[in-house]
Amino acid sequence: KLFFTDYGNAAKVERCDMDGMNRTRVVDSKMEQPTALALDLINKYVYWVDTYLQSVEVVDYQGRKRHTLMKGRQVRHLCGLAIFENYFYTFDSDNLSILQINRYNGTDVQALARLDNAKEIRAYQKRTQTAVRRHACEADPSGMPGGCSHICLLSSSYKARTCRCRTGFILGSDGRSCK
Repeated sequence: KLFFTDYGNAAKVERCDMDGMNRTRVVDSKMEQPTALALDLINKYVYWVDTYLQSVEVVDYQGRKRHTLMKGRQVRHLCGLAIFENYFYTFDSDNLSILQINRYNGTDVQALARLDNAKEIRAYQKRTQTAVRRHACEADPSGMPGGCSHICLLSSSYKARTCRCRTGFILGSDGRSCK
């Protein structure tokens, strides 16, 4: 799944399959400007920063169990969000610091390092990298990913795929080749 925020006409957190299908709203109320998003892949929670409402909130993947972890002026300048074990990590663009914050109650805020400028932060952990023996976008015998001539996107599961074309091309009637 792909999770994303939007704060155009109506602010929301949404999810969809990697090919853009099955778009679903996870949260669409009591938010104004969700700008950073992070996933707890193990426990299936979505965290986000709303810079306008100056809050950090969390819900489960279905939009339930919503609660606020932090609220106030200290949230206004947070950029990016990453989860690792009991903490979330973010960048404070006001004092140029990477912060570590207890993700269960918003306390234990510690500045870990200073950076001149950053907009995103990521934490990589082996156990969150799903291991799949085979998937629908593996190269076929002719070297084309998933049998697609340009782009292969996983669909509703790792066993299903959708082919797409680069800009300027259209998908052929076979659903795999681009013209």
